[in-house]
Amino acid sequence: MKETAAKRREKPKADKQKDAGPEPQDVEMPEEDAANAGKPPKELDALTLDDIKEHVKQIEKAVSGKEPRFVLRALRALPSTSRKLNSNVLHKAFNGFYTNNTATRDYLLGFLEEPMEMVEGEVQFRPRTGKAASTPLLPEVEAYLQLLLVVHLTNNKRYTEAQKVSDDLLQKIGSQNRRALDLVAAKCYYYHARVYEFLTQLDTIRSFLHTRLRTATLRHDADGQAVLLNLLLRNYLQFNLYDQAEKLVSKSVFPELANNNEWARYLYYTGRIKAIQLEYTEARRTLTNALRKAPQHTAVGFKQTVHKLLIVVELLLGEIPDRLQFRQPSLKRSLMPYFLLTQAVRMGNLAKFNQVLEEFGEKFQTDGTYTLIIRLRHNVIKTGVRMISLSYSRISLADIAHKLQLDSPEDAEFIVAKAIRDGVIEASINHEKGFVQSKETMDIYGTREPQLAFHQRISFCLDIHNMSVKAMRFPPKAYNKDLESAEERREREQQDLEFAKEMAEDDDDSFP
Repeated sequence: MKETAAKRREKPKADKQKDAGPEPQDVEMPEEDAANAGKPPKELDALTLDDIKEHVKQIEKAVSGKEPRFVLRALRALPSTSRKLNSNVLHKAFNGFYTNNTATRDYLLGFLEEPMEMVEGEVQFRPRTGKAASTPLLPEVEAYLQLLLVVHLTNNKRYTEAQKVSDDLLQKIGSQNRRALDLVAAKCYYYHARVYEFLTQLDTIRSFLHTRLRTATLRHDADGQAVLLNLLLRNYLQFNLYDQAEKLVSKSVFPELANNNEWARYLYYTGRIKAIQLEYTEARRTLTNALRKAPQHTAVGFKQTVHKLLIVVELLLGEIPDRLQFRQPSLKRSLMPYFLLTQAVRMGNLAKFNQVLEEFGEKFQTDGTYTLIIRLRHNVIKTGVRMISLSYSRISLADIAHKLQLDSPEDAEFIVAKAIRDGVIEASINHEKGFVQSKETMDIYGTREPQLAFHQRISFCLDIHNMSVKAMRFPPKAYNKDLESAEERREREQQDLEFAKEMAEDDDDSFP
């Protein structure tokens, strides 16, 4: 009986796995979504309102206790809350919280559809009662509630209305100078730029973002600086303004206190700039760090984008990416064109390279890697020359032109000469008889390459250690937890003094 019961329990799990499909989905909180799936809409709305009420309490607690980590808790749950927002929930939330400011309440309610009529016996949402109902809302709470409306309108693709609400919200935030508002303001900047991006009007807010970045820098607002720098870099890269983006990176300092998500974005944008400017080694370093800073189980789309660029950069460096990254379930399908590209480069097959470029050219342009992939043609030829040099101790230029599918032996001569000058192969060209003579391969351990490889690995380990130390966090005022108070110190000194006297008396008694 136990075995059959166990099989019954396992059977629905297997069915669910079959229905789930081959690709994993980027789900933030699967357990909560599964728990709420079977609940009626009214119960879900009530739970969402309770969540909003709890988030407002966290923000008020952060303002009163001057502890920004409570605001972080509320903002961290924003993606989960935004998926459960609807007009009914926002109507009740605005009516419940805006008890003192009817003008703002009516303005925000004007962007929502009419709610459903209340059923008899349904409890009205009243988070503020008594004296609290007559006191004005904190600017942080007001900004958070209006941000919920911006997110709701954006999710429903009502971008023009979201633009109006967002403009009004940032005008209110700009008139405030409160440190507790910094975290909420940073999130508002992000959604503000997102709305303008959907409206294809990113270039219109560039000066506004620069102004806010200057203000955030003067106020030492680390979160605002990080978000605004990333938004400006995204703005520039959207219009292929790589020179302006590089100047912004060189003349600004990204705050070390920024969270990992903003660090990952910044490192990715920096990697793109470095790759375009031919600084492939630095681009690979920043892109690798971006993957390390990215969330482990979510942000699948971000990791796919970074992997695509990183693969092309590694190929431009003359290295072949690890085959394991092409086999990851979340990356396998999206990286298939890049896998075929890697195979063409590894074999030095120019015909296959051109075939992949022709077949997936539109996808490469969509990914923003087409310009870099065009540069790979020379790498494919260099790889072919290297393989020919390793296979043949002596080969004619005409045969090289035939193997590499070049137009003439003269083209092969120029390419081989450049490969020799760049140090790709160790060979000499006999121009009179028209052949290439490969030199004997030297012992790599007699060069500086092993030393440089060890230095690179040691630097990598030291960087990880330094970043880990910087990322460590401690509870507030934990540094003096183990320190004794003044009373305890006096009591300890008194005990030490009495103990010293007793020791002295014992010493005196021991002598006759």
